[in-house]
Amino acid sequence: MSEFATSTAPADVVRRQYLASAAGDLEALRSTLAPDVEWTEMAGFPLAGTYRTPDGVTAHVMERLGADWTDWTAHDDTYVVDGENVVVLARYTAVNNGTGKPIDVRVAHHFVVRGGLIVRFEQFVDTALVRDAMTG
Repeated sequence: MSEFATSTAPADVVRRQYLASAAGDLEALRSTLAPDVEWTEMAGFPLAGTYRTPDGVTAHVMERLGADWTDWTAHDDTYVVDGENVVVLARYTAVNNGTGKPIDVRVAHHFVVRGGLIVRFEQFVDTALVRDAMTG
């Protein structure tokens, strides 16, 4: 097993979460989340709210994104790390299943990582662009 696969460095834990999400590997994604994780999707986003537990996050966020969108991917590109805080600048791409409209929108994610697990997540995104792709 590689050093990256077992690293508890906050940026490595977050990167493993993105890789698992992109691969659709929900088990690997859950393994990056603390049992008491608080995962907040921004107000105005279709899945807005705060979800708790690894199963709650994957059921209410990742599985729903997979059902409503084709090829939903968060492309992480810039990491800013300050201790346990990791801010990632990224881009969402996908095609809405209901309308066939694509999205390509910039986002920022704030993670807090403790003990090698993500304990908190907060999303920042232009929710209007996402909603526009969902309306006929």
